[in-house]
Parts: sequence; C-alpha cells; structure tokens
Amino acid sequence: MGRTVREANKKIHSYYDYSLLFLILFLVCFGLVMIYSTSSYNAQRIYGNATHFLERQALFAGLGILVMLFVSKLDYHLLTVKLPVIRLRPVTILYILCIGLQIFVLFFGVEVNGSKRWIEMGPLGRFQPSELSKIAVIVFTAYIVNIAPKRLDKFRGFLRVVFFIAPLVGLIAVENLSTALIAGMVMVAVCFVASRKKGYFIAAGLGFIGAGALFIVFEGYRAERIKVWLNVETHEKGYQILQGLYAIASGGVFGKGLGESMQKLGFIPESHNDMIFSVICEELGLFGAFALILLFILLVWRIFIIAINSTDLFGGLIATGVLAHIATQVMINIAVVTNSIPSTGIPLPFISYGGSAVMVILFEMGIVLSVSNQIKGEK
Repeated sequence: MGRTVREANKKIHSYYDYSLLFLILFLVCFGLVMIYSTSSYNAQRIYGNATHFLERQALFAGLGILVMLFVSKLDYHLLTVKLPVIRLRPVTILYILCIGLQIFVLFFGVEVNGSKRWIEMGPLGRFQPSELSKIAVIVFTAYIVNIAPKRLDKFRGFLRVVFFIAPLVGLIAVENLSTALIAGMVMVAVCFVASRKKGYFIAAGLGFIGAGALFIVFEGYRAERIKVWLNVETHEKGYQILQGLYAIASGGVFGKGLGESMQKLGFIPESHNDMIFSVICEELGLFGAFALILLFILLVWRIFIIAINSTDLFGGLIATGVLAHIATQVMINIAVVTNSIPSTGIPLPFISYGGSAVMVILFEMGIVLSVSNQIKGEK
C-alpha cells in the first residue's frame, strides 16, 4: 500500500541537460579569453584597439547564447510541422534556403585567399553560408531518415538519402571541400545509426573517398596542400603550419603562461582563427591542451546521452548529427594544427574566431537542448 502511494506521488517532469549547458558556456567563455590572448597584438597594430576581435566575437557569442536558450525551450518537432500558408515544413525551408545561399555565394560571394566562401553583410561583417548548411544537413537528413528508417536496411535506401543531400553537399564542396567532407560524414553517421545493416557502409565510404580524390585532382591548390603537408619544413607554403608546430613544441607541459605566446606576434598568421589550438598549447602547455580535449569529450558524451535517451528517433538522429559534426570538426582542426593531415580551413568549435560559426554552433546546441527538454523523468 505504501509503495503504491509513493508511486502515485511521483511527478513526471521534463529533463533539461544543465551539464551540457554549463560545458557550452564554459567553452564559449574560454574561447573569448583565448581570442583576446591571440588577437590583441594584431588588433592593436591594425585597428588601434586591442579588444577589436574580442568585442566582435563577444557580440556574436552573446546573441548566439540568447538564440540557443530560446531554441532550447521550443519543441524540436516544430521543424517538421507544415506551415499553414506556404505548406512547407521549416526543415524543408531551411534546406532550400541553404541551397540558395550556396549558389549565391558562388557567384556573388567575397573572395578571400582564392575561395568564395563568404557573403558581405555590411557592418555585421561576413557570413559563411556553409556553416548554416551544416545544420540543414543534420536536420534534413534526420527528417528523411525518420520518415522511413527501415529503408536504410538496404543500400538503395541509403542512396535515397544521398540523392536528397548530395546537391547541398556538392555546392559546398565547390569552394570548401573540408566543410563538405564534414557535412558528408554527418549524413553518413546519421544513416549508420539508423540502419540495422552496416556492411554496405564500407562501399559507401570507398565511394566518398573516390569523390574526394576527384575534387583534389581537379583543383591544383588542393593537391598542393598535400605536397605542403609532406614537405612542411622545406615547402614555401608550409610556413604557417611550421610556426604552429614551433608553438606547440615551445609550450612544454605547462606552457609559458596565458598571454605569453611569442608565435602569435606575427609569426602565425591570424592565430585567432584556425591555428588557435597551437597558441593554446604554447601558453597553457600539454596540460591545457589535454584539458580542452577532455572538455570536448565530455561535451560529446553529454550529447550521446541525450541521443540514446531521446523520446523518438527524430530527436536521437538530430543529436547524433550534432555529435558527429562537433567530434569530426574538433579532430580535423587538431589534426591539421599538429600536421597529422593536410591543411584545411576548419575552425575549432566554440574557440576559433568567427561570428557566423559561433552563432550557428550555438543554434545547434539549442536544438540538442530542446531534444533533452523533451526527455521525461520522475521527480
């Protein structure tokens, strides 16, 4: 009798992953600290304001956090609800929008270092559509798979998903192969989790490798990056990576101290961007680098917990896609900085400078927190 009363008094409440939220906020704040540390010298020299890059990143990070908190309190199922007038789902609108933005940037984008990847936004700076396209790939793949997950048990079911996602990934690959690689791996990860048959993914992997090889062969600068990677000490374009390796080596176990990097003083070009991890190693040492990697592992673990406890397949697949995105991007960035793979333009999530990148990834985190908010628990 007493047990029955206790069970009746239990209340069902929505779960909200505050551990994940804390990790996100900590990484954003740590990123702001490191952006100031790595950019203050160049910001003072170029703009006459040591906090120039910090102020801009803090603005976008603050807006991104507000967006994340707002999205986290919405029901992620709204992504699949048909809008009354246009009769389209938000997930479909996002996918079409990203297709349009990727086409626009190919013709009217701002060219930097030989690649058109940005759209000029006036006083707001530049926007990189490929960042938003990552979210489109995650949610649209999850939506397609969720409609008929059993189709993935056969190879033609996987090809059906590829048919829908390939146009967007292909448009990204024209000017940004590394981001397209991440988007493709996200799509494969979502399909792999949903499928009960895993064998055909070997053939799919070989196909993606072949497609990537073709993109490298037909673009001279991509093939040259492999030559730089193999001859970083002697190649004239290996300067940035070589200076990054000097920074990592000089940091030792505990580093030179926050703000004490020498390589950021003009030796590593734009050290607050893709190469920021090398300065972290120099200033905070291997201890700081491993601590940051541990934070990313904890972040991925919390997203994994949300994925496996999601109330439905759609939410679990969204969380899986975000997990694959962050894990892949972190590994690629660190691998590039340590010269383990050829150089790419992939930033370190939450840490590297970039307004559109930090806002988009915080929007992603908002969707994951929304998935966690739908999980029910006993109180």
